Amino acid sequence: MTSTAGRAPDAETAKISVAQRAIEQIKTMIAEGELRAGQRLPTERDFAAQLGISRSSIREAIRALTILGVLEIRHGAGVYVTSLRPDDLLETFGVVAEISRGQTLVELLQVRRALESAATAAAAARITDAELAEVRRHLERIGEGGSVEEMVAADRDFHQAIVRAAGNETMAAIVDGLSSMTFRARVWRGHHSSGAVSRLHQEHERIYQALAARDPEAARSTAATHVLEVETWLRANLGDD
Repeated sequence: MTSTAGRAPDAETAKISVAQRAIEQIKTMIAEGELRAGQRLPTERDFAAQLGISRSSIREAIRALTILGVLEIRHGAGVYVTSLRPDDLLETFGVVAEISRGQTLVELLQVRRALESAATAAAAARITDAELAEVRRHLERIGEGGSVEEMVAADRDFHQAIVRAAGNETMAAIVDGLSSMTFRARVWRGHHSSGAVSRLHQEHERIYQALAARDPEAARSTAATHVLEVETWLRANLGDD
């Protein structure tokens, strides 16, 4: 067998390494204000020359940062830095929740429990009448029943409205990323088949009542209890994965 010790990296590995360095350089330029939100990047040729790399490497770096929501390609207009809003930058975070299974999904729920309970407590302290009315509308949709798809959408909208009311865009983006629609559908189907949908509705009702009372600690407790119930359900059904 031929030893690979001391062998120089092949061309493809070297290309990836250069592209990765370019990614770090671009991120540094953004962090230091050299490139700002909404700003157009130099042409591919000029930018490659500026960073001292090949055009193919700068192309790879731009492609990667586009996937991450840092850059956007506007056809016919060039490449721009995005608005750099949390919901753009954390959009790919949701992929983790969508594809995770088993113990990893349990761990994601534990993180969601900590963040969502904190967000719900914050919302209780500052929620407006209009925001509370929106939460109520989504609660009523949950109470009306309907198809699994309708229940999942109402559940998503209920929790998103609460987290938005907390006034922290970054937290809202993270919590939303942890809330897989695929997993929500699985939970609602599981509870529907076991006749426990009414219990889920009651949990949502208790969260709403804590918000209506503007009671942060009650809101924190009811939200944590709700996610914990889902976590407990998942642990009992891990064998289905």
